[in-house]
Amino acid sequence: MSLTILEIQKAKPKEKQYKLSDGRGMYLIVTPRGGKYWRLDYRFNGKRQTLSLGTFPSTSLKDARRKCENTKSLIEDGIDPSRQRKIKLAGDKDSFEAVAKEWYGKYRSQWTDNHAATTLRRIEANLLPWLGNRPIAVIEPPEILQTLRRIENRGSLETAHRVQQIASRIFRYAVATGQCTRDPTTDLKGALPPTRSTHFPTITDPTEIGALLRAIDGYQGSPITQLALQMAPLVFVRPGELRHSEWEEIHFDEATWRIPAAKMKMRRDHIVPLSLQTLRILEELKLLTGTGTYVFPSTRSVTRPMSENTVNGALRRLGYTSDEFTGHGFRSMASTTLNENSWNRDAIERQLAHVDNNSIRATYNYAEHLEERRLMMQWWADHLDHLKNKAAPLELP
Repeated sequence: MSLTILEIQKAKPKEKQYKLSDGRGMYLIVTPRGGKYWRLDYRFNGKRQTLSLGTFPSTSLKDARRKCENTKSLIEDGIDPSRQRKIKLAGDKDSFEAVAKEWYGKYRSQWTDNHAATTLRRIEANLLPWLGNRPIAVIEPPEILQTLRRIENRGSLETAHRVQQIASRIFRYAVATGQCTRDPTTDLKGALPPTRSTHFPTITDPTEIGALLRAIDGYQGSPITQLALQMAPLVFVRPGELRHSEWEEIHFDEATWRIPAAKMKMRRDHIVPLSLQTLRILEELKLLTGTGTYVFPSTRSVTRPMSENTVNGALRRLGYTSDEFTGHGFRSMASTTLNENSWNRDAIERQLAHVDNNSIRATYNYAEHLEERRLMMQWWADHLDHLKNKAAPLELP
């Protein structure tokens, strides 16, 4: 039975809240303090939900019924009224795109240029076209999964996982800043197939290491590329750090290469002690590129560093496929061999610029174990010479 104006006006507060039904799921709640609130119960996708239609008398019986009819029309059109209301309340300032750009701007200074560029590219290419205009507060897990599926379906499963991680960070930032209430990506655990654990292919067998070094010495391409190949195993930095090395960072007088934090993956200063073999390579490079900024400039412009594909391309020319060895593999080669030869693990990790996650040792000292690292780097260079010359491996000093 439908309500009348008289019934509503005569409804008095009771000790407990109670309802007066108007039919079709609409009713009036009367609170112990005398407040009167219009509500509508409805089902959408099998779930019961409740929508507020206003308060009486500011929202009259006639207005409440009109809102009820409009809501029913939305449901018939396949639109969730509660969701629609959130969209209207959110507005443009809380769109996913706006929050994503806010998050990116907040943390950009903490990343390397390469990581920042990759992150922005993944956001712009994979998230914004589908979620950019959506209010971040109303985005649900199925929408995100559909976006990730598009990436997976083009054969880029690892990228899909990376994009999901970025989206999660954006949502967590939005939660912290009050722009949404939860991170919906947490409901996607297991929704994407797992990626295979991929380690950069490397070579650790002493005989094969010697063969690789001899192949590098016989490289017939650009002399600058050959010198990059020869220096890479000696310093075992990340490929991007090698490519972006600048002459002002090389200190011949103290036999060190000091890499500023802005170029490091972990955004911390790093010292590379230079062996005698590395210094000889750098002296040769000085004659070729010493008048410019970069130790390894691009073949197209001396104002730009060597291309990220140059070293790997040279390895392909030498007959090593991407499944056999890459420029990043020099790091694993050094790490494995040094550990097998009982060098101090902490010194090895410092030289690899790995940051200890142990909170007790969280303070990073880029000069820690420096003298030991100098001895280690010279032993490593001598060891590589012995392998290249088919001599017996070196004993520890």
